[in-house]
Amino acid sequence: MIDPSLLEALRAIPATAGLRPDDVVAMTAKGVNHDHYRLRGVALVLRAPRATPWLGDAAAQLEVEAAAFRRAEPAKMTPRLGAILQPSAALPRGALLVEEIIGRPPRLPADLPAIADALARLHALELPAPAERPPLPDHSVTGPVAATFAVITRQHSFLDPSNLARETHAALAAEYAWAEGYAAEASPTEQPAALVGTDTHPGNFIMRADGTAVLVDLERVCYGSPAIDLAHATLLTSTRWDIDVRGEPSRAEVITFYRRYLQTIGAPRAAALRPWLLPARRLTWLRTMMWAVRLRVLFRNRELLVEPRLAEHISQWLDAFLSPETVARCRAEWLSEPPLEFTR
Repeated sequence: MIDPSLLEALRAIPATAGLRPDDVVAMTAKGVNHDHYRLRGVALVLRAPRATPWLGDAAAQLEVEAAAFRRAEPAKMTPRLGAILQPSAALPRGALLVEEIIGRPPRLPADLPAIADALARLHALELPAPAERPPLPDHSVTGPVAATFAVITRQHSFLDPSNLARETHAALAAEYAWAEGYAAEASPTEQPAALVGTDTHPGNFIMRADGTAVLVDLERVCYGSPAIDLAHATLLTSTRWDIDVRGEPSRAEVITFYRRYLQTIGAPRAAALRPWLLPARRLTWLRTMMWAVRLRVLFRNRELLVEPRLAEHISQWLDAFLSPETVARCRAEWLSEPPLEFTR
């Protein structure tokens, strides 16, 4: 049964004033940061941020998420923003009402081209002047590489050898050393910037009946690197993260995804972006792995609680992707001969 105070908060919004208790349906939990409710009869979804160990100011978080939906809307590959519910007793961290997207989870690798097309549309949006980019984070100031390495560094204290296989700890330490050196040398202005989704794993997309892909989770949208979006859509740690979307694209299928995207954005932009593609995969993989290390600690300390089905899936995901075998498999993209390459 829905909390009466939540229903009261929804009834204060004109678009949802007529909702009945049975119209507010909790959706299956798929991530750790939000609860979602389908609102029957009004074609809207309620996105309510959860209390997590990495939360910031509730009102500021809500403002950033709302701005993300507004800024991305012209690309026509995200849900439209319906309304903002400010923090209250019923919704301690507030919530957003967004368009309900009717469709199905992506099937991998078949739907990767549609995801490439969706990302190309998002990245093609006109880049506003720096003064107009807040409240969204602007990684073009320090550079996307430095911004990503800063995220990695915030998780570094959780890299405890006692919680990892020796080979995994050694590999992550080596990748951290590489990332530190790469971030120190990368120029903030060389890499092309765009409005990016950041958290673009395939489970955050819904496929419409017409075959187009819609990015439905926009909490980490910022002005940053398109190369990171492409990496997060196709890395093994992403394509098996979601509880309903699991696949293991081959090297050839990953290359096909990139070629589709690069052909769509045109030769000049593709040429500017191409040198950053493989380093972005390496950085994005390390970002994911360091987050996984922290997530394992939070789960073991019971600092982050989710429903049992999702908890079991995350536990299995952590075990699989922190294993030496999977770590070696992922690192082979850039350490093998030849490394993964994105040619014309």
